[in-house]
Formats: sequence, structure tokens, C-alpha cells
Amino acid sequence: MVKDYETFVEELKTGLKEIIGISEDNISFEKQGGEDSLESDRLLVKYAEHKDAWEVCGLYPREIYKSYLLGADMNIILQEIADDISRIRKSDVYERTKDITDYEKSKNNLFIRLLNYDKYADDLQNAIYKTIGDIALVLYMKVGEYNNCVTSTKIHGSIVRQWNKDPDDVFKEALLNTYFISPPRIYRWEKLIFDPDYEGENFMDLNHDIQLEKNTMGNCLSTSRKTNGAVAVFLPGVAQRLAYLLESDFYMVFTSIHEVMIHNDAVVEPEDLQNILIDTMKDSTPEEDYLTSNIYHFSRSDNRFTCVTLDKD
Repeated sequence: MVKDYETFVEELKTGLKEIIGISEDNISFEKQGGEDSLESDRLLVKYAEHKDAWEVCGLYPREIYKSYLLGADMNIILQEIADDISRIRKSDVYERTKDITDYEKSKNNLFIRLLNYDKYADDLQNAIYKTIGDIALVLYMKVGEYNNCVTSTKIHGSIVRQWNKDPDDVFKEALLNTYFISPPRIYRWEKLIFDPDYEGENFMDLNHDIQLEKNTMGNCLSTSRKTNGAVAVFLPGVAQRLAYLLESDFYMVFTSIHEVMIHNDAVVEPEDLQNILIDTMKDSTPEEDYLTSNIYHFSRSDNRFTCVTLDKD
């Protein structure tokens, strides 16, 4: 028998207490609208205590419940969460965040991640970010990494003030860090499908001979890590290099936070691209990977990114 949402949450709490080995006081449920749950319901799991802080994992129970309704077994759900928390423990998040107020210790771990501004506006109130249309370029710091999975935190304005740094300078340095942490790559669909070891094309290498698709098919841009790879188009020199290789301005179709399709603007219309984007996202983009329903444009003449369509419901 399928459990209702409230029953599922209670069983999730009980199961997590047992599998992680924490007390009842260390797990709490907050309805949407609470201090720590502006966007959605949250399940807050305190899994490690230190003299000056707790380590807390925030779960989204409504998203987990959707997986359950689609057939995921409760025991498997609990084990996956326990494995995730174990991974976070091993990434030494606490030790790294202790140094967050020291700029020299933090600067090499700064990077930029893309979020939909409208969706995360409340969450960004104290963050350092820049917007282009409905896309927010947000300043983060990597606080841990285990098995190629990165744990990170947003950098708030209060931290930058403690650093006594100009936010624009910090932001520029984070963009450059992002470039070296996750170098941009063009991915050929046929190689992605048939070659599991394919690592993409290093089109930024001036000695690398690469031809971009100038027809309606477009080019898939991401990073060497592929995760959160849509940021690649905003990294230093990338848009200019793409425009040079295409010999034209170009449109950007953000199919998720992980990649963006680059199209020669002489052969496609933004309205057509937007219709295709919306259909594509309905079929294959998870809600948590959504970035924008709009089409963006890069102009070579003034090195400018602009949003050229209106979001469609």
C-alpha cells in the first residue's frame, strides 16, 4: 500500500535515526516557509557535533517522496541518504569551513555556479552574485570533495566584507578559478553516446584544430567535470573563442545547469529554439537541474550577453 506524504516523512525520520545512529533530537522537519525551508519542505539531519558548531544535512522530502511514488524502495532510499552523509563526513567540511573567514586560505576554492534567479531569489538575498536575465551567477566555495563529488557553500556578503575585498575582484577571481577547476569542453553527441572514455574537445587550445557545427544542430558546451557545466560559456575568453570559431554571434540554449547548446545565430531563430528547449526540458530535464526557459545571445561587437525571449509558462 502506498504511503501518504505525512506517513512517508515520519517513516523516513525513523529510518534515518536508525541507519545513521542519531538521536530523535537530531532530526527535524520544517514546512515550506520556515527559516531553513524557504523553497520547500526540509528535513534537517544533525549528524556531527563540534565545540562550536553542528554539521547538518538538509534533505528535500517532497523530492524523495516523488522517487518513492515512482517505485523506489524505502530501504534503498535510506541507504542512499546514509551513503551521502558518509561521503560528506569524509570530505572534512567542518575543517574547511573553519577557515572561511581567511581569504588566503579560501580563495583557491572559490568558484561560480549558475542558478535560476526567480526560483532562488529568497535564497540569494545575502549571497554574492550577478544576473544576466533570469540567470544568476553565484559565488560559492568548495568545502570538500570525495569520490569526485564536491560539497560547497554560498559565500555571503558578510564574509567578503570580513575579507576586506572588493566583491567584483573576488567574483572575477572565482570565474578564473572555475575555468581551471572545470575547463570548458565541446562534446560531440556521437562520441558521447559510443565512447565512455570521451573527455570532450579542448576548443580553447589555440593549437587544437576544431570545427564547430555551424548548422541548425548546434554544439554542446560543458566542462571537463560535466556537472554544473553550463557556466562554461561565461568563463573568461570562452564566448569570444566560440564566436571566433563560429565566425558569428551565437544563441545559447541552456538545456540544464550542466550544459548549454551553442547555435550560429545566422541559421536559427530564438523563438524556434525556445519551443524546442521547452519540449526538451519536459522530457529530459529534472526539476533540480532546471536553469532557464529563455534563449540568450552573445554579440561579438560588444562582448555582451542578452536574454532575447520571454519566459513561457
